Amino acid sequence: MDLIEAATRVRENAHAPYSGFKVGAALRADGGAVHVGCNVENIAYPEGTCAEAGAIAAMIAAGDTRIEEVAVIADSPSPVPPCGGCRQKLAEFAAPDVRVTMATTRGGRQTLTVRELLPGAFGADHMDG
Repeated sequence: MDLIEAATRVRENAHAPYSGFKVGAALRADGGAVHVGCNVENIAYPEGTCAEAGAIAAMIAAGDTRIEEVAVIADSPSPVPPCGGCRQKLAEFAAPDVRVTMATTRGGRQTLTVRELLPGAFGADHMDG
């Protein structure tokens, strides 16, 4: 399954009545399953959920634990990267060389690795000792 297509489809389900900015995300787990998520806004803005976080939650709920590839799409002039919190969430479940493709509904694309999105990521090795 194409991740951009999956992200595009789920993006239509986003609940974005306040910003009107719908985002869709899809990720492929190490077993091949595709999990999707969309942003869900709340009138109390900080209480919303990002699309990437939703896809990760769906992955964990399905019993998968490792991400092999990610796609995110939004209707924006240029590809929108995951927010800082979602970058850290991705780093929790994806190796540093996992590709994250960011796309626009107009066909723009940019691909970076998790390491490029979050250099110097905080990890479990920081808690050793």
